[in-house]
Amino acid sequence: MTLKPATARWFELLTDRDSLGVSLSVLAATGKVELETHSSPERRVALPDYAATLAEFGELARRYGPYWPEPKIDPAFPPPESIAGAEDALAELRTWAVMAEPVLTALQRATTERSSLLELSELIDSSVDAAPLLELSQRTRLLGARLYALTEPLPPLPPGLLAVTFAGPRGEYIAALASSEDCTTLDRELAPRHARLVLLPSGLSLDPQMAQTTLRERIAKLDTDAAHCRGILDELEARYHLAARLAGFRLLAWLVANVPRLPATEHFAWVTGWTSDRHGAVLEEALARAGLPHLLHYPDPPQDADVPVVYANPSWLKPFELFVRLIGTPRAGEPDPTVVVAALAPLLFGLMFGDIAQGLLLFAAGVASWRKAPALRLLVPGGLCAALFGWVFGSLAAREDLVYPLWLHPLQAPLSVLALSIVVGGIVIGGGLLLDALTHVWRSAGAHWLIYRGGLVLAYAGLLASLLSSRWLVFAASGIAWAIVGPLLSNPRAAGGAIGEAIETLMQLVVNTISFARVGAFALAHAGLSAAIVGIAEAAGGHGPGFWTALVIGNLLIVVIEGVVVGIQTTRLVLFEFFIRFLHADGRPLRPLAPPPGMAAH
Repeated sequence: MTLKPATARWFELLTDRDSLGVSLSVLAATGKVELETHSSPERRVALPDYAATLAEFGELARRYGPYWPEPKIDPAFPPPESIAGAEDALAELRTWAVMAEPVLTALQRATTERSSLLELSELIDSSVDAAPLLELSQRTRLLGARLYALTEPLPPLPPGLLAVTFAGPRGEYIAALASSEDCTTLDRELAPRHARLVLLPSGLSLDPQMAQTTLRERIAKLDTDAAHCRGILDELEARYHLAARLAGFRLLAWLVANVPRLPATEHFAWVTGWTSDRHGAVLEEALARAGLPHLLHYPDPPQDADVPVVYANPSWLKPFELFVRLIGTPRAGEPDPTVVVAALAPLLFGLMFGDIAQGLLLFAAGVASWRKAPALRLLVPGGLCAALFGWVFGSLAAREDLVYPLWLHPLQAPLSVLALSIVVGGIVIGGGLLLDALTHVWRSAGAHWLIYRGGLVLAYAGLLASLLSSRWLVFAASGIAWAIVGPLLSNPRAAGGAIGEAIETLMQLVVNTISFARVGAFALAHAGLSAAIVGIAEAAGGHGPGFWTALVIGNLLIVVIEGVVVGIQTTRLVLFEFFIRFLHADGRPLRPLAPPPGMAAH
């Protein structure tokens, strides 16, 4: 935990070309690597052009993907690292497809027929009179017969077509009997209307029970056929090592989509980029554990490189990084104010939302949503601070008659609350100015800050302290003189603009500090709303059920409505009254390489 953000470290990895894909997937799985090519053009050799091979693989995947197993890496069948290897693997998939095609056709036919027979069985069971359906089955040997499940209104039917519509358990149906030519016309009319054909076997008995027996026997036979087909597919899967081949192509597709053009020779590949693994232990251990040949070292980064910034905060501070990320990423040499925000944001929120019960309710909501909504983790410290200030203000569940305040009731001393908020504002703005000084020191520009900003900070501190005693005005005057004399001595030609800017900035600081009175105003508004809720509850019926119902509903409304408003106000104060003093946030965050599908980062 530090105010100074860490920068990513430049790394270079030399590996043999055959291990390139696996090496990159291992690095990606660490979640700590961003690739960036940096080499002279004559040393750069692109990865092989796998586009045509992957395109053909995509066609096979569209046709056979639903029947393929989950890809699984097998060391005996490593991912293809050359065009020839990829084409050999693709040839294996083609052979599998030729062998599997008739089996899949039989499986699809059995599955479709089984589904239709089950639907027909349901119709026979649910129909008031199953005789028309069974009669239709008897006639299919001489005439054309159709049974359709409808999803849209019927079009005009061909003349001479005997048809009846009826309701079934899955919707509306039409049963039709006509010549083969008329049935073909009906097929053509219903196809655009997404009607579903229900297969109607011929020669079913007119006795519903006997017909059901026939259907069950046929369904059992189809189940046996389908199981036989799946057994053949399992044998083909094992024979052609399908899961391993698919894993290889998945890694190959990831490699082409995510990896830039890398320097390579006939035997070696050179991988360069950035890592958040400052000591190199994680990358070295991951490559060694995978048994990959490699040479890993960490030279100075290229001079023209845009160095990424890495947040180095412990897990309990991670939720507060949200405030910083709202405006960007601190660049190298700028403070990462996350640790300061971890104290500042809950303090401001609690001051504006002081109530013990309501704060604990927010705390419980933050704990309950800890995993599902990481952003709501901010409610945990915010709720605790709200409960703490509830104790300070003597407020419990909107009532001020249950807890004795550590300090005062806001509505009884509003000026004191407003004065406290202005003091808090001075501390917030002053902290931002000090972080600005720290930024200049890190950039070896401390002298510049002393000349052009030091007097300004002294004047501001003197004005704030003068609220306690007029003797501090001497420091304010000294700071103003410093802000004028410093630029005059440093650069007389530009002194006029610097002095004008200093005076304008000082006035802005004073105005911004006074504007922090809104924090106290929110605290007073919260106390006033709480008093109104209690008044409504008392008017609803003393201390009976009406009182408690109104009090509970009122507290929930305060938590939801004012919680959102105070949360927005806290964010605004942090961003536009604190960050604006020192943070440019134009740095570049590290963007770790996403691991291949099925391989989670760790």
